[in-house]
Parts: sequence; C-alpha cells; structure tokens
Amino acid sequence: MTKPIALLFTFLLLTSTSNAQPLSPFTSDGCSRFPNGTPAQQDLWLGCCEQHDLAYWRGGSYKERLSADDALEACVAALDEPVIAAIMYMGVRVGGTPFAPTDFRWGYGWPLYRGYKPLSEQEQQEVEAALTKFNAEPINKMK
Repeated sequence: MTKPIALLFTFLLLTSTSNAQPLSPFTSDGCSRFPNGTPAQQDLWLGCCEQHDLAYWRGGSYKERLSADDALEACVAALDEPVIAAIMYMGVRVGGTPFAPTDFRWGYGWPLYRGYKPLSEQEQQEVEAALTKFNAEPINKMK
C-alpha cells in the first residue's frame, strides 16, 4: 500500500513542478551539432535550421514534430542540397526526441520530459507572448 502512495505522490510532484515552470525564451543554436552551410556558403541552410528550432522550442504533438522535420528537409532540399537534407532529416529524427535531456530536444522551451502532447490554450498563449517579445528583440543564440 505504501509503494502506490509513494508513486502517486512522486507523479503529482513531477506533474505540478513541470506545469509550474514557464516557457523559456526562444533561443537557437543554428543547426545544432551540424554545419550551418557549406565551406563556400557558411550560412546556406541556417535559416532552415532556425525555423526548425522555433518549432522544436514550441513543441507539441508527435504529428507536429514530424511536420517540423519534414519542413526542415524540404527547406534544405530546396537549396539544391537533397543529400544534406536527407542526412539532416535522419539526424533530427534520431536526436530530437523529447525524452532526452538535450538543449535541442522537441519542446526544449518547456521543462524536461513534457513529451508529445498538443499545447493547451494557456501554453499557446505563452508561446504567442514569447514570440511577440522575440520579434521585438534580436535572436538569442545558445552558447
């Protein structure tokens, strides 16, 4: 009987802690652990990665993550880099899981282990407020 109560208490503590923490400001590290472009054009696909970071920062459902990853692949492929696009796609599919404690995971703007779930109305409002503030400030690069 004590074990189920302890598990329930732990679950409630973790749930209340994660809900109490607000969305962190948007940051981007470009293409994370991948080059931002070619040696000749060093920022060639950086804009694609920054848009992808925005989607990952926001988080949401599994379907939204898949859509963000597809958009990254399409964006880089449209720059006449289909092989790079395919490599990047494979990398984000493997490395972008929301269940790893990385600074580039799906939903990295939220506390750890949010997982895959659509944003609530309150969370969506937080995202919109953060984006409004972000548009008034220069991009904050992660170190």
